[in-house]
Amino acid sequence: MEKGITIFFPAFNEEKTIESMVISARKLAEQLFENHEILVIDDGSSDRTPEIVKALAATDTKIKLVSHPNNLGYGAALRTGFDHALFELVFFTDGDGQFDVNELEKLLPLMENADLAIGYRVGRKDKFHRLLTAFCYKLLLYLLFRLWVKDIDCAFKLIRTRVVRDIELRSTGAYVSAEILIKARRKGYQIREIGVNHYPRQFGISKGATPMVILRTVKELLKSLCELRTTRGPKE
Repeated sequence: MEKGITIFFPAFNEEKTIESMVISARKLAEQLFENHEILVIDDGSSDRTPEIVKALAATDTKIKLVSHPNNLGYGAALRTGFDHALFELVFFTDGDGQFDVNELEKLLPLMENADLAIGYRVGRKDKFHRLLTAFCYKLLLYLLFRLWVKDIDCAFKLIRTRVVRDIELRSTGAYVSAEILIKARRKGYQIREIGVNHYPRQFGISKGATPMVILRTVKELLKSLCELRTTRGPKE
């Protein structure tokens, strides 16, 4: 696979933030990599998100829009981003402005001896019920899969593209973040972590930790548990 980086943003109704995120990513990628592309995976937005990205792409061939016909879910958006990645490294973060894409530079040195470099939120700006849900989820994943990382769902991950092509993701919902890490570790890929800043959401509504999202995550988790019990990792 060609050297370079694909940076992508899964986005659902992020018209207030997506333009600045894409522009920041484009500037950073140009500084760090000769070969790069910036993708926005629009997951069926009903606002102006796709129109804004189309306008950016019309004047810059490095920026591309990939649209789902309707809202398929966070995992589906990530899988689409991975499938469209052209370069050996792929990085994603959310398009809601809660992360500074420039902190990608902190992850790059970790890739010298890792296959995945993942952020964990420093000073996480979420409400108590989301923090409690996240802790319980983290504990559950440890008990079921022996996965223990600082911040499973932190949407700030840099991955070798060959890894996501190898691990056969199935989740279309929020479970995808855990699925990536569980399957990568079972295949023997090396994961390293580093702290990244987390900022309050300024616009829009958070789509995570709703009852429907939690139910979907539990269903996908149970399916994954059944799947993984029938297979073995390289060290098992």
